[in-house]
Amino acid sequence: MADLIDWQCLHADEDLLVVAKPAGWLSVPGRGPDKQDCLLSRVQQRFPQALVVHRLDQATSGLMLFALNTDTQRQLSMAFEARQVEKTYLAWVEGLLPIREDCQTIDLPIQADWERRPLRIIAPAGQASQTRWRCIAHHAEETGSLLELQPLTGRTHQLRVHLQAIGHPIWGDRLYAPPEVQNRSPRLMLHAHTLAFTHPRQLIGVRFQLPAYL
Repeated sequence: MADLIDWQCLHADEDLLVVAKPAGWLSVPGRGPDKQDCLLSRVQQRFPQALVVHRLDQATSGLMLFALNTDTQRQLSMAFEARQVEKTYLAWVEGLLPIREDCQTIDLPIQADWERRPLRIIAPAGQASQTRWRCIAHHAEETGSLLELQPLTGRTHQLRVHLQAIGHPIWGDRLYAPPEVQNRSPRLMLHAHTLAFTHPRQLIGVRFQLPAYL
């Protein structure tokens, strides 16, 4: 993992933190001694009371929330579960999609691929999963589209699986994209761009955005 200076605290108050997670960092510790270094452990070096609210895939960059007390952790976790947190991602995907103002929805159930864990697959018996998307730009040199994505559910690898399923895998996706799409980028071109929610103590709407360097 990168040095400590490579993560950034964008907002801190008495209840919560908003942090920029670099691509390639684990959100929380994994299994084994070699997977204990993660964003949570780095954040806790400056904010020892920090608690996990949600996670991003290791390969994904962008905004993450941490709570600074158990009441805030509970309230924010409930807000995520109740779909009361607006999450917007940006992704470069393979192929040219029409640029448009309105969103379309991918509604495909996802389940674990038990023989190839941790991969996920589209399957009729899977968990209901919905993703809203729209194309906002085309790449100047490559056959690629920049998508704005809003996961309405929070399944593991949801955005990656849904985009692969409709024939537009994310550039640099080492799990779901074919080799030629993997080679478009040295990293997964997926970024958690916006988080908007009601502050649990202040009871006002707050919105945070982090520009994507994709």
